[in-house]
Order: sequence, then C-alpha cells, then structure tokens
Amino acid sequence: MFLSRDNLSASSANRVEYYEKVHNNLVERTKQLKRANHELAHQIAERQRVEEALRQAEQKYRSIFENAVEGIFQTTPEGYYLACNPALARIYGYESADALLKNLTNIGQQLYTDPNRRQEFIEQLYTCDVVSDFESQVYRKDGSIIWISENARAVRAEDGTLLYYEGFVTDITQRKLAEEASQRAEAQLRAKAEQLKQTLTKLQQTQAQLIHNEKMCNLGQLVAGVAHEINNPVNFVCGNLIPATQYVDDLLDLLRLYVKHYPQPEPEIQARAEAIDLEFLVEDFPKTLSSMQLGADRIRQIVQSLRSFSRIDESQMTQVDIHKGIDSTLLIINNRLKPKGDNPGIAVVKEYGELPPIKGYAGLLNQVFMNLLCNAVDALEDCPPTLCAQTDTDVEEHYKPIKGNSSSNNQAYSLKNCSGTPMWRHGCIGVSDRETRASASSPTPASACTQETDIVSMFSPRESPKVIRICTELLESDARDGKVTEPRVVIRIIDNGSGMQEEVRSQIFHPFFTTKPVGKGTGLGLSISYQIVVEKHGGQLQCISVPNQGTEFRIEIPIQL
Repeated sequence: MFLSRDNLSASSANRVEYYEKVHNNLVERTKQLKRANHELAHQIAERQRVEEALRQAEQKYRSIFENAVEGIFQTTPEGYYLACNPALARIYGYESADALLKNLTNIGQQLYTDPNRRQEFIEQLYTCDVVSDFESQVYRKDGSIIWISENARAVRAEDGTLLYYEGFVTDITQRKLAEEASQRAEAQLRAKAEQLKQTLTKLQQTQAQLIHNEKMCNLGQLVAGVAHEINNPVNFVCGNLIPATQYVDDLLDLLRLYVKHYPQPEPEIQARAEAIDLEFLVEDFPKTLSSMQLGADRIRQIVQSLRSFSRIDESQMTQVDIHKGIDSTLLIINNRLKPKGDNPGIAVVKEYGELPPIKGYAGLLNQVFMNLLCNAVDALEDCPPTLCAQTDTDVEEHYKPIKGNSSSNNQAYSLKNCSGTPMWRHGCIGVSDRETRASASSPTPASACTQETDIVSMFSPRESPKVIRICTELLESDARDGKVTEPRVVIRIIDNGSGMQEEVRSQIFHPFFTTKPVGKGTGLGLSISYQIVVEKHGGQLQCISVPNQGTEFRIEIPIQL
C-alpha cells in the first residue's frame, strides 16, 4: 500500500494506476472512519442521555425514598433490615436510617410487642407474596408503643428463590387513639341509652303501678262502701232473726197448748188448719228461720271478707293475720272455683300451720294472695284435663307423705296444723286440718308441703282433679350463708297444672311480661306482687315450676321488719 524499492522498477502507468487505487482506498477508508466516528459520537450522546435519564430517575426516586411520609424498607427473611428511609427511622424514633440499620438487628424480638406478629407477617408473605394493612403494636427506640400498618411484598429471583421483603409502614397511632376514643364514646352512649331505656321502663312501670294502685284503692273504697251498705241491713236481719225465732217458738208452744186443751176445734178452724197444712207448717217454719239464719250468717261472712280484703289503702303497718287474708281472698274468688257445666271446678286444699300475726300491710298482702291465686286458677283453667286428671292411685302417689327428715339448705323444720277441727268443704273438695309434720325439703311443686293426711279419701270420681294447695308454716331463726335469719312465715301456693318452661319462669316477675292473650293480662300482677313482698315487707317471692309437674309460688315474710 506504501511506496517501496520494489515498486520503483514498475512502469509509470502502473504507478499512476497504483496511486489512484491507493487514493481511492484512502478516500473510502476516510469515509468509513467518518461514518464510524459519527455513529460513535451518536452512541456517546445517546449513552449520555441515558445516563442523564438514569441519574434523574435515581435522583427522583431517591428523593421520593428520602422524603416519603411512609417508612419504606427492605428486610431479609431472617429479620434484619437491608435498607430503610428516614421516615421509617422517624417512625421508630431513630435519628437516622443508618442508626436504625445499626441498632435494629432482630425485628421480631426488638420491634414487635408481640413477637408472634412477625411470624404471622412472614407466613402471610410466604403464602400470598403480598400483605396489606397488617396492623401491629411496636416499640419505638424510647420504649413507647405505637400502632403501625404494614404493606409489603416478597421479592423473588427468576427461579423463585426468596430474596427479601420490601414495603412501607404507616404510623396509625392517632387513628387507633381516635378509634378507641370513638369506641369509648359509643360505649358511653350505649350505656346512657341503656340507662335511659331502664329509666323509661321504670317510669312506665311506676306509671302503670300508680294507675293499678289507684284502681285498687278505688276498688277497695268501693268494696268497703258496698260492704258497709250491705252490713247494715244484714245486721238488722240478723238482729231480728233471734227474737223472731223466739216469737215463733212461743207461738208454736201456744198453738200446741190450744191443741192440747181443745182437741175438737170448730169446723171452720179445722178446715183452715187443713187448708194451710198446719202440721207441715209447724214442722217447717223453724227450719225456714234456721235457713234464713244460715243465709244471713253467710252474708255477714262475705261482708267481713270484703271489708278485710278492701284494706288496700292502709299507709301504716299493722298486725296481719295471714290465714284470715287467704280465706278472705278465697271467698272472693270462690265463684271461679265452683263447677260450671262440664267444668268440674278447682279443688282447694288448705294445710295451715300455726302462724303468729306478722307486721305488714294487710291490703297489699291480700293483693299478693289474689294475684297468685288468680294466676293458679288461670293456669288450671288453661290446662288440658288429661294433664290434671288422676286416678285415686295416681292421687295417692302424688300426695303420698314423706317419711323421715329431708333437708333444704341443711335446715329441717316442722309443719303443724290445728288438731281436732272437723272436715269442711271449700270449692268442691273436702278439707281437714290435722296435726301433721312435714320435712323442710323443697321438692318439685307437686310434692311440696306433703303431710301425713288422708288426702286421697277426700277425692271422689265426681270431684275435680285440678287442685290448688295452700301451705303455711313458721320457720324459726336459723343461719344461712353465715347470716342469722329472723323468724319468718312461709306461704306456698301450689297448682297441679302444666307448669312452665324455664325461659318463661325466668321472666314472670318482669314488668309487662305476660303469656296471656291480649286483654286478659297486663303483665303487672306478679311484678307488683314481687315488689310488695320484697320491697315493702323485706321478704322473698320465688317461683318453682317444671313442665307437666305444676307450679309453686313460695312467699317468705319476716314476722317483724
């Protein structure tokens, strides 16, 4: 390509051709070099532009990384940080990201208040590769506790190998505090709403009770007025029956003397005697007066019961005869106990113990007896006859006496009735008082107050299988749960109806709770009875009921409040 001694021997033509060829090669080579140089310059410029773009992008993302509000991190599965931004350091209370990386070397043990949260975090990432809104409590550098929310993802190599975790952290402490404050406020509002609801219920209950008490007071005044108005003419009748009976006896004696001394009266007198059937009149007239006396006495008894029951408005405690109050109530509801058509009626068995007078409100206690007895009557009226009907054998088993002394709350007591009283009838069953003893057990309602009395003999096939039993007894003072209880009287009112389910029994003393149809019950009777016994007299009112085994209401009242 260059001149040499070997080329000098060539001809001039060859030299010219050679130089031209060399020149052309030089020109072509120069062009190639220029093009290569231009392309190189273009590549250098492009590379510079790419590097600038990369620098700007790096600067941009570095700015985002450094100035982000959320804490950004990269951590290893083993639990230490690969990288973090200043925001994360600030959230955790460190001066800088380098300080955090240097000091926080075990995330699970040093960061989370519950170390198990780190394991849960890793398990979720292992399963889903992504975790969102993972809330935890963590320690700051100064030991204070804050709430954070983490969002992260698992970064893997092309072959699926886990490299590290990356994500961001948000401090949600203020939000949590606000939520807790909101929950507290909501709880307070609910408590106030519940308090208002209870207050409203109490006001409704008080209003209903005031109305009920007003009605009972008006009823008491009405009954007392009616009893007073009836009592006056009844006393007049009763007062005149005694001399009228004496007058009749005197007249009949005089008539007998006339017959004795004038055995053959005038024909007119003889005809008149036969017309009026004098012999029957002489025999029946004293019986008529005796029946009138019995009827008048019955009216006086009813009037006395009405006057006793009408003591609703008494404001002062007095000495109360429990048995007298029960008998007065039974007399008033006697019409509901009698047989009517196919209804065989309801039998009442009274097993009275020897009770002293107690200090209390007679009218209010009568109201309790009325509510409980009417409740028992309602239960028996609604009870299908097949559930109450029993053969003599069933009744004997139902009321068989309990031998020996069983105990309730480790206390045994005696139940004594008056002895020597002849059998009488109440409702539609014969009842007798005999001196008996029963254990202090508190069995199912059907067997409560069982006594060694021939109750079976009081039944007959024509009498009612529906029975209300009323037992009274005196409990002497004893110790319960380390406390000495005062002497108290116990009244049990037991029916052999169908009983009630536990969900019903547990609510029967709640105001306005009733299982009766609309218009038949207000749901206040048992609630008011509970208040009278517990609040007014410091006693107890309990309900014992088992489905298909009857119901017992047990009243305990201290003798002296």
